[in-house]
Amino acid sequence: MPYFASATDRTRLHFVDYGPSDGPVIAFVNGSYFGTEMWEHQMLPLAAEGFRCVGLDRRGHGRSEDVWGGFDLDTLAGDLGSLLDHLDLRDVTLAGHSIGGAEVVRYLTLRGSDRVARLALVGAVVPGPARSADHPQGLDPELVRGFNATFRKDRAAFFAGGADAFFARHLPGPQVSDAYVAYMVERCLGATARAANALGDLLPTLNLVPELVKIGRPALVVHGSDDASAPLALTGRRTADLIPGARLHVYEHAGHGLFATHAERLNDDLRAFASTRA
Repeated sequence: MPYFASATDRTRLHFVDYGPSDGPVIAFVNGSYFGTEMWEHQMLPLAAEGFRCVGLDRRGHGRSEDVWGGFDLDTLAGDLGSLLDHLDLRDVTLAGHSIGGAEVVRYLTLRGSDRVARLALVGAVVPGPARSADHPQGLDPELVRGFNATFRKDRAAFFAGGADAFFARHLPGPQVSDAYVAYMVERCLGATARAANALGDLLPTLNLVPELVKIGRPALVVHGSDDASAPLALTGRRTADLIPGARLHVYEHAGHGLFATHAERLNDDLRAFASTRA
């Protein structure tokens, strides 16, 4: 089973590497609580078509080591950098979902774009949902902290109770099965309590506006119109306005889990985007 060590603190991290070694590279960064299994509807078909699809289980997630520290954004982005270095990947398309979008943006800030050709943000929480000097219309940070406190009391209930909204099952359009929803709830509970809570603690102060405006690589922003976890107006639309030349693709009636409900459309977008010249 493939593992590598984080250059920051030697944490043992699990990774996957699918497809031909000489194919165009897409590096997938998972949303909160998930391991690389969340991307199965992207990684498997795209790898079969000749793309090299790689990804890692974030520390405290999936099959990676359970640790206490390293859940600050710099360290998480450094873990991604350690994977790209370990495999010596070049001309990479970074694809980040939810908090994974913040990790790929911070990676570019810390490490630059030598290895990266383009950036895809899928239902990403960037620049940050909470109110700040750059975002006076955002959510009250204390509201976000209250949400985190509720999560800590019973995260199992949180996952089960929020699954329908996560996949926008109340709206018309592509749907996932009850069995798939149950499976994904189970996978969320595979993240350690420490990891899950620590990621939530990043949100009240997350503000990547100064970093987004400096991105000098082509960017694709994919977002659901009905994303309850990262509302379009607070995140995706702002991100597309901030990154120079970014393209915004809004999926009508899609929620945060559009990687499953709208997998074919997302694959079409990623396929076309990853094939363009940087």
